[in-house]
Amino acid sequence: MRIVFMGTPDFAVPTLTALHQAGHEVALVVAQPDKRSGRGKKLRKPPVAQCALDLGLPLSQPRAIFTGRFPERYVAIEPDVTVVIAYGRILKPIHLDTPKHGAVNLHASLLPRWRGAAPLQAALLAGDTETGVCAQRMELGLDTGDVYLERRIPIDPRETAGTLHDKLAALSAEVALETLEGLAERVPVPQAEQGITWAPKIEKRDGQLDLGLPAAQLDRRIRAMTPWPGGWIPGEAGPLKIVSATPIEGRGEPGRVLLTRPLVVGTGDGALRLDRVQAPGRKPVSGVDFANGLRLVPGANLWD
Repeated sequence: MRIVFMGTPDFAVPTLTALHQAGHEVALVVAQPDKRSGRGKKLRKPPVAQCALDLGLPLSQPRAIFTGRFPERYVAIEPDVTVVIAYGRILKPIHLDTPKHGAVNLHASLLPRWRGAAPLQAALLAGDTETGVCAQRMELGLDTGDVYLERRIPIDPRETAGTLHDKLAALSAEVALETLEGLAERVPVPQAEQGITWAPKIEKRDGQLDLGLPAAQLDRRIRAMTPWPGGWIPGEAGPLKIVSATPIEGRGEPGRVLLTRPLVVGTGDGALRLDRVQAPGRKPVSGVDFANGLRLVPGANLWD
């Protein structure tokens, strides 16, 4: 199949690689423009753009996809299908209608649950026990298209957004290959009208932890925000990042230290064992080492 591939972050790399290795003709890879990042603010290519270069595939990183030269180039390719996965921009009719078989989007949730930008984090925050990947025929609505194929996986009780990211990235590649096989004969199924939920983009503030909430809820937020932006507790010295924690039985005033070996803090319901933490400007350490360094004792405030 003659494909235009549109994606940007590392989540999309396994799918691009799989399509290329399966012998599909990837006529163009489209990724967002390079961005400056890191301490030196060096200009860096997004993972999909770098993957395209490594594979020797044609690459475009247009700043404008509705105007300028890109639309003409896109139409001239005459693709059989456009495959989209985490591209990061809203597409218009020209992008959806030009391919012979339309545009197929790989979305990391069980649609219509968790439409939107951050389905992995939303599933973990909600305590979902399963998730998956849907291949949908794209339309102008956000993640509203009919579904060609759905694959489900369980969510491990200690899953983080990072581990779930890797599982669903690999699953997306499998779903993409299976969907394109016999695509012309596939009939997509409309999404259910019930059970629609939304997963908005994650911001740094979403990692803030309110220790007045139940320990189980705090645990879900920490795992949903790992690796970014991380779960954190505000304080005068800056945010204390909770790298990993475990909800346990216990009672005590929220934010007060209950034990130091291991380091346990009270919450609104139950307690939270802080397995690994990171103070501002410091490296991550065990909860025990953190307590020793601050000479914390039971009854003290964890972080002022």
